Amino acid sequence: MSDQTVIFFLSGILTTKKVLVKIKKVMFMANTSDIRNGMIIEYKDGIWEVIEFLHVKPGKGNTFVRTKMRNVKTGQIQENNFRISEKITEVRVEKSKKQYLYRDGDFFVFMDNESFEQINIPSHVIGDLDKMLIDNTDVVMKMTSDGEILGIELPTSIEMGIVESDPSIKGNTASSSGKNAVTETGLKITVPFFIEVGDKVKIDTRNGSYLERV
Repeated sequence: MSDQTVIFFLSGILTTKKVLVKIKKVMFMANTSDIRNGMIIEYKDGIWEVIEFLHVKPGKGNTFVRTKMRNVKTGQIQENNFRISEKITEVRVEKSKKQYLYRDGDFFVFMDNESFEQINIPSHVIGDLDKMLIDNTDVVMKMTSDGEILGIELPTSIEMGIVESDPSIKGNTASSSGKNAVTETGLKITVPFFIEVGDKVKIDTRNGSYLERV
């Protein structure tokens, strides 16, 4: 059983209660050729999300798949190699649209746009995406068939304000090297020299890189 804090609106009054979610996963077999970023698998009695993978063909020996995975319950990051065509167990994931509202200590608060139900998600489930969450951003929440929350998917880009940046260097405004900057969420990025504090920029959420000024 896992604890999940759910907040409900009842007759205009905000109430909170604990809901016990029984973990019952819908799974099916796959193999390493199916591995992709965001894939959820059962591995060594845990549930893991693939965050990076690479097919490796060594000079000697058999081809294998090198992965970096995140435990969706603890946030632990682990690297693991799978033999090519090795069988793996994929967890079937259901998706629903939610809106991110705000952070409350070690929890991130989301809301269902239709029912207005609010859900507190532990920070370790959000993982490294915390620096790319802006209030009122629509996301896709990933859950098992019984409602166990596995993580979120962001839109491919998001707009953020710049709160810190290195000074521009005269004569380097057209340089492709760029300068260091920090967004309102604390995300550290490299931006062109013409970007200044107070500017709003578009960020690629897949790799955290600068796209353009908006």
